[in-house]
Amino acid sequence: MPAVLSKLSDLLKFTSSPSSKANIAKIREFLERTWKVYRNNRTVLGWSIWIFAVYFLYIRNRSSPKRKRITKEQESTAETANEGEKSKSTKVEVDSVFFERLKRLLKIVIPGVKSKELWLLIIHSFFLVFRTVLSVYVAALDGRIVSALVRGNAKDFLTGIVWWMTVAIPATYTNSMLTYMQSKLAIQFRTRLTNYIHQKYLSDMTFYAIGNLDDRIKNADQCITVDTTKFCNSLSELYSNLVKPILDVFIYNLQLVKNVGGEGLFGVSLIVHLSSVVLRALTPPFGKMVAEEQRLEGEFRFTHSRLIENAEEIALYSGHEVEKYILDRNYFALIKHINRIFRKRIYHGMMEDFIIKYFWGAMGLVLCSVPVFFNLSGDKRESLGSRAEGFITNRRLLMSSSDAVGRIMYSYKEIAELAGYTARVSELLDVFDEVKAGRFKKQLVSSVSIEENARVLSGRGNVIKDENIEFIDVPIVSPNGDVLLKKLSFHVKPGMHLLIVGPNGCGKSSLFRILGGLWPVYGGTVHRPNPTDIFYIPQRPYLSHGTLRDQIIYPHTLREMQERNVTDQDLQEILNVVQLGNIVDREGGWDKEREWKDVLAGGDKQKVAMARLFYHRPKYAILDECTSSVGLEVEKIMYTHATDLGIALLTVSHRPSLWKYHNFILQYDGQGGYVFTKLDAQRRLELQEEKQSLEQKLIEVPKLQSRLKELKETLQERDNLANNQGGSRTPYNQDNVSPFGLK
Repeated sequence: MPAVLSKLSDLLKFTSSPSSKANIAKIREFLERTWKVYRNNRTVLGWSIWIFAVYFLYIRNRSSPKRKRITKEQESTAETANEGEKSKSTKVEVDSVFFERLKRLLKIVIPGVKSKELWLLIIHSFFLVFRTVLSVYVAALDGRIVSALVRGNAKDFLTGIVWWMTVAIPATYTNSMLTYMQSKLAIQFRTRLTNYIHQKYLSDMTFYAIGNLDDRIKNADQCITVDTTKFCNSLSELYSNLVKPILDVFIYNLQLVKNVGGEGLFGVSLIVHLSSVVLRALTPPFGKMVAEEQRLEGEFRFTHSRLIENAEEIALYSGHEVEKYILDRNYFALIKHINRIFRKRIYHGMMEDFIIKYFWGAMGLVLCSVPVFFNLSGDKRESLGSRAEGFITNRRLLMSSSDAVGRIMYSYKEIAELAGYTARVSELLDVFDEVKAGRFKKQLVSSVSIEENARVLSGRGNVIKDENIEFIDVPIVSPNGDVLLKKLSFHVKPGMHLLIVGPNGCGKSSLFRILGGLWPVYGGTVHRPNPTDIFYIPQRPYLSHGTLRDQIIYPHTLREMQERNVTDQDLQEILNVVQLGNIVDREGGWDKEREWKDVLAGGDKQKVAMARLFYHRPKYAILDECTSSVGLEVEKIMYTHATDLGIALLTVSHRPSLWKYHNFILQYDGQGGYVFTKLDAQRRLELQEEKQSLEQKLIEVPKLQSRLKELKETLQERDNLANNQGGSRTPYNQDNVSPFGLK
């Protein structure tokens, strides 16, 4: 400090008149006294500055206006009113909404103090602290080595090198453990979150409702597999990339305060804070971009899945060009968005590097120069080696602190990306909860009044567990808002066999979806038995992955089959009933695993489905065109055996051959009306035959009328010709001439 004042005084001598020498001496004396007071009280002054800064931030936070809280009811109303606008302008930002969502997910991935995830986090934190302590020690050791090198002390230099190599052992182990713990945390988070999602997704028919009754989540598979993985990886990386730098900044700055003073560090910190505010303000919304990228990725993947699922139909229609256009359109929309992110990251990366690496580095060099140019210790005998040691140590600490601050700034971009993944996973869970509660959001495309259908969809009926099946004034409404029947009433009891007929699209299958609990009840009362007492067989049966045995007992497992005291011989007898007994030897035994949906023909699939029905032997069976690919003889065996087992049948079919197996009929007229009555199969067949005969005769009537008209015209022309030639032919008279020209 005296050297600086001396140079300042010399400079003033050249720029001042001789009359001002006394004033200069007074100024110099004042500055020397001020410097002495500052040097003696610099510790108190440094802490005072930091205490004032913390108090200022606290007062500012208390005085800032808080956002008004919105009740769930108000939020729900606002979402309903502005649903269209909100879907288009949803923002994914690092705000209070993000922290609320993250808090909810953290409770899932870290369920309690005894959880494995928490202990992994504690061990991970221990290694983070230990690495920071090692870094501080290495910085001091680096300064001692350079000091010994400058002083030419070989003994201290070699001792420092030995300690340097010794510290390398725990340092390298700590770095490896940090990488391992981060990966282990990501896997554990993913396991916990995936189990939680699967529990919600595969219960209460959520997996069905999410894709058929609600259109908010277009690609649930993408959210469950990809987005969940990226969220967990990002969360585990963020903990290491954020907690470690924060800890480093605290420890390194505490050491720097001891070495260079708190006031200098405060000034540099203030500059860093202001520049970080500018950097954050100019940072693009990476969170929203990542969420949009994941949405586009999901749509592209879903398009490929749809192509694989409908490959046969597309191939028969030669629709490959159209499908290629759809795939290319979705892919290039994704690539266009990714390229837009890349371009924004170029300018953002340039700005980050300039501020973090160069601007902050320059400020750090200024801070490290303080002990060199200003003797803070007051020791005039301070050697060059001591100055070198102090500079290297402070420089090392400052570089580590600057790097930590830089990682904190870089982590803001990672936090923004985490916000995108958090939004995707949170929205998925929110939709799960609303679907479970019976609140669906689906765009209505009904051809009738949307307002009228909306009123129907807003209502809810009653579901009562009962041994019988009964519908009382229940509306049949499709998910897109079509009211197929305003009120439907019928009942089925054990011993009754109900045939359901009607034109396509009138609500036959919709009835079964309501009965099976797939669709909500929008009004009236539904009495239905336990789901295990109802078995559904569609036209195209589902064949699962697994053995041949698994296809017969699905959804039971081998253990459940054994608990029921059912053997493979019992299953063989069931297959013999449906005339499929040779399949066991043909396919290689009960434990043979194959892709059964590709191996079995359509008729064999329906036989397996009926065998599945005979194995479970429920009280009620819903048969939806389930014998369309088998012959009449096999159909007779299936229905007769089901009736003998005491299974009440509810069949949807247009085949007259099935009428004789039912004693009640529910017939839709396709215009919103229906008839539920007893069925006399023999009388109905006779009426059906008479109806077909009359319809055939009515078809011939236009042909006979046309031929009659031609004959009349021909005879009229002959009569006219005869009259013109003066003949005496009797003129044609419609009263006395038959259509064939005979009297």
